[in-house]
Amino acid sequence: MKALVTGGAGFIGSHLCAALLREGHSVVCVDNLITGNKGNVASLIDHPGFEFILHDVTQPLDVSADLIFHLASPASPPGYLLYPDKTALANSLGTYLLLDLAKRHGAKFLLASTSEAYGDPLEHPQREDYWGNVNPIGIRSCYDESKRFGEALTMVYVRQHDLDARIIRIFNTYGPHSDPDDGRLVPNFVTQALKGEPLTVYGSGQQTRSLCYVSDLVEGILRAMLFDGTKGDVFNLGMPDERTVLEFAQMIKSLAGSSSPIVFTPYLSEDDPNRRCPNIDKAKDKLRWTPNVKLEDGLTATIEWFRTKLSIS
Repeated sequence: MKALVTGGAGFIGSHLCAALLREGHSVVCVDNLITGNKGNVASLIDHPGFEFILHDVTQPLDVSADLIFHLASPASPPGYLLYPDKTALANSLGTYLLLDLAKRHGAKFLLASTSEAYGDPLEHPQREDYWGNVNPIGIRSCYDESKRFGEALTMVYVRQHDLDARIIRIFNTYGPHSDPDDGRLVPNFVTQALKGEPLTVYGSGQQTRSLCYVSDLVEGILRAMLFDGTKGDVFNLGMPDERTVLEFAQMIKSLAGSSSPIVFTPYLSEDDPNRRCPNIDKAKDKLRWTPNVKLEDGLTATIEWFRTKLSIS
């Protein structure tokens, strides 16, 4: 089949493109490169089944495809705070244009939404039927609320146009191809540890996250798109292994063999969720999906990728 992947030169999108090619599909990778990196797909450029298109999804695109994976959006706080207008439009207007493209070509559609759709959750762990606790006018709303709107619009197309579409909510994901400067937990701690800089922990470090390795996430994305009976469904995809931010900092420091100190600093952003952990029972049941990569193994592979990228011996 022919797959269109928007945001295909991003962290997760590039791994998805590679996985689709390995499965024998052809891939059209679309990215405007404001936060994506063409280097992430450099190894795919010469593949006969791969095509890269430099394009902004808020502009019309006419590419025929059997599968449309919509991942185009800045996804880290530094990215969407630098480009709040482009973020909001990629997840609203961009989603509309791609849903319409899927409708015209009879393609299956997958919207990559986010755990941020739950905001700072009052329910824990978060299930797909939880409506969330989101600040609609806060500094992060350009991302959180535009993703929620994209979800609403996707379901409009399912109900009104009978589009074969589904939604995934991605929880914290890590691995090779992450941007060292994207401001999230793993890139921050790994980069600081390898450079011998202090590992900066925001707040007390007792806030929690759960980290899923990118290869596990991509397998969940493929199953959500390709498995029968997923039309109109929403799936949490993430690792239900909740740990404190301080514990992650200590583990990364140890695995990197770093002598960097751990320092505490005030929060940089308002509305940062205090707890984040998915309930993945639905994905286990309907997709037969469970993340398998152990945290220590995934972090070790990620540290070695960063070590090479940063040219640190």
